[in-house]
Amino acid sequence: MAIKVGDKVPTVKLKTMTVEGVKDVATDDIFKGKKVVLFALPGAFTPTCSAKHLPGFVQSAEALRKKGVDAIACLSVNDAFVMGAWGKDQNVGDKVMMLADGNGEFTRALGLENDNSAYGMGQRSKRYAMVVENGVVKALNVEKPGAFEVSSAEAVMKAL
Repeated sequence: MAIKVGDKVPTVKLKTMTVEGVKDVATDDIFKGKKVVLFALPGAFTPTCSAKHLPGFVQSAEALRKKGVDAIACLSVNDAFVMGAWGKDQNVGDKVMMLADGNGEFTRALGLENDNSAYGMGQRSKRYAMVVENGVVKALNVEKPGAFEVSSAEAVMKAL
């Protein structure tokens, strides 16, 4: 069953790339006491993700913070090395946390996994965006397969 508004975000360790190398980051540490926009996508370096989804949040980071967002996080079922390289490629800087859910544990715990085996990508995440306050989901926008509408930075801005 998929996570829904009012549910607590599951406790899982994700990975992120730092200047010291790969670092574990617990979801409790990401969300505790903060208002966080988390968006997830099927894969780093993929067309819609690279051309629209991630760039939209990078460009909207300042405006989101002005609306009370403490952190913006991008999640994909990729490894931390790929997420780190993609963040550099997209000039993310410190605007968006690049989170790797390499084994898909967080994605499965949310019930938002998507089978992309037909495209040679295996199990990935559905495309979505959520607003989480102190670990509780306040808004959740999950895309229909192949769509990019409700999880964009613009859609999240309107929801705040």
